[in-house]
Amino acid sequence: MNPQGCKVVGFKQPSADERAHDFLWRVHHAAPARGVVTIFNRSHYEDVLIARVHDLVPQEVWSCRYDRINAFESGLVQDETHILKFYLHISPGEQLKRFKDRLDDPAKQWKISEADYKERNYWDDYMAAYEEALSRCSTEHAPWFIIPADHKWFRNLAVARIVVEHLEALKMTFPPPSVDLEHIRQEYHAAKKHSH
Repeated sequence: MNPQGCKVVGFKQPSADERAHDFLWRVHHAAPARGVVTIFNRSHYEDVLIARVHDLVPQEVWSCRYDRINAFESGLVQDETHILKFYLHISPGEQLKRFKDRLDDPAKQWKISEADYKERNYWDDYMAAYEEALSRCSTEHAPWFIIPADHKWFRNLAVARIVVEHLEALKMTFPPPSVDLEHIRQEYHAAKKHSH
């Protein structure tokens, strides 16, 4: 796959402009154009995870968002966007080991933050939030794939396999040429004769 056809969008804490709009506004802006693969690093699901765990909005607000998320994703699929959602699950022990690696390895220290450790205190709350989000928002048109991720080699293999199978099922073909190939072949052969 040509990397020019792929982009990555990271969703961090919403900006003031993003907070002035509905919670899906920034995600819709990042949705891929036709023919482009966009990888979301975090997503609109933060609004039923972090918002829920940290009481950023009342329950009557976040609990309505599941249906809005499903409708949003359904609309994207109707417009021929294909959605694959991966939940990379690691165990609490593996998470702590990775945090220690970040502390000990100078090449990884840039990744660590105090929030990483503070958020561990909410593990059970996050698991409950994830379970509800996964069960309520895994649809036929936009399924969730739960990937055991304690072993990176397995995580990578599982995700790659799902992506490859999905791309192969699309039975994509190259677009037809936009020029007269026979005419260009004749010009090529004429130019080749002159160069000798």
